[in-house]
Amino acid sequence: MTEAAKSPYHKLIVTLSIVLPVAVAALFRIRIPGYDFSFLPPIYATTNGITAVLLVAAVIAIKKRKRKLHEALIKICMSLSAAFLVMYVLYHMTSDSTAYGGEGGWKIFYYVILISHIILSVVVVPFVLFTFSRALSGNFERHKALAKFTFPLWLYVAITGVIVYIMISPYYT
Repeated sequence: MTEAAKSPYHKLIVTLSIVLPVAVAALFRIRIPGYDFSFLPPIYATTNGITAVLLVAAVIAIKKRKRKLHEALIKICMSLSAAFLVMYVLYHMTSDSTAYGGEGGWKIFYYVILISHIILSVVVVPFVLFTFSRALSGNFERHKALAKFTFPLWLYVAITGVIVYIMISPYYT
């Protein structure tokens, strides 16, 4: 990629795409006792659900050539995703992990969804940030080309986040 083709945010995006998952993984090893954030999982699952709905609405908006609405919806989705990340880390830094208690095919299904969700939640970060930066810089052709990959990845992560919560919620203590 030539320097002219790179986003002005290229280095920042690459750095964030590496630092965020490493920081989240490191924070999982930290336990802060004395705080009860057990109320957060249904809230951050709801943020995932709202994100999924708004992502679809954003695609519909842009197909109807409502660029300002599309932009506003995407910014809300990014804010919801950031809020999810903060709540998720807070919960896991103050609570023990919850084991899935289902058996058989449901257990296999749960872990397939969970593992794909975790992997793609890391993968989607640079996609979202590069797609957004292309729009910010007015490079709409490259934005649109990358958005074709970003949208289904982000939507999958948002939807599977809700599925994981629904499947594990009976086992929260």
